[in-house]
Amino acid sequence: MVALIKAKGITRSHYGNAVVKDVSFQIAEGECVVIVGPSGAGKSTVLRCLAALDELADGSVDFRGEAYVTTDGVKRNLHGDIGMVFQQFNLFPHLTSLENVMLGPLRVRNEKAAQARAEAEALLAKVGLGDRLDYYPDELSGGQQQRVAIARALAMKPSLMLFDEPTSSLDPEYTREVLDVMKTVIASGMTVVLVSHEMAFARQSAGRVLFMDMGMLVEEAPTEQFFTDPRSPRAKKFLEQIGAHE
Repeated sequence: MVALIKAKGITRSHYGNAVVKDVSFQIAEGECVVIVGPSGAGKSTVLRCLAALDELADGSVDFRGEAYVTTDGVKRNLHGDIGMVFQQFNLFPHLTSLENVMLGPLRVRNEKAAQARAEAEALLAKVGLGDRLDYYPDELSGGQQQRVAIARALAMKPSLMLFDEPTSSLDPEYTREVLDVMKTVIASGMTVVLVSHEMAFARQSAGRVLFMDMGMLVEEAPTEQFFTDPRSPRAKKFLEQIGAHE
């Protein structure tokens, strides 16, 4: 497996306490991998480390075979190669849907306005919001805001998309529309790493599961194997508690 991104013994500390402890794994180009585990397991922190949003106390992250993040900080600018969608939408409230999606390509990729606009319009249509170009975030539902956030991340033309529980703050009626957009992203062949509590979606969409507990990577397995025959007692107990173990 040729790794697009590789975590090598990453450790992240918060106020002197290790919240991620010596975690190593790699993600191949075109893979969809889901990180699951109980609350406080360190799942979201791992994603933030991959995105270079959190400092490392130990270890490193390689991207396309070269050091990207080390304990000394970010080693190189990937120019939007890694996109991330958060639990909260983090849209700019003073910008319309179209302007939110155009902003990154204009500011970071230095695209011409006409090109950035055309691509943003196409992406918003792709996520089902072609009729909401001029709406501001407070004029949109939660599900619509999250779809704008996904379009905004895709506008940077990333090689890797990270989803950090993107439906956790949504009402059930809006969750499905966001999951449908994520399915489209995965089906396009995009490399995806997601943290999700939507076990049915994870089982249908991911090729591999990373199970974390207490900041450690406890188990790594193909998706169906993990859900039907987890190796570790801790993973089995977790699945039984959430009613996902067969």
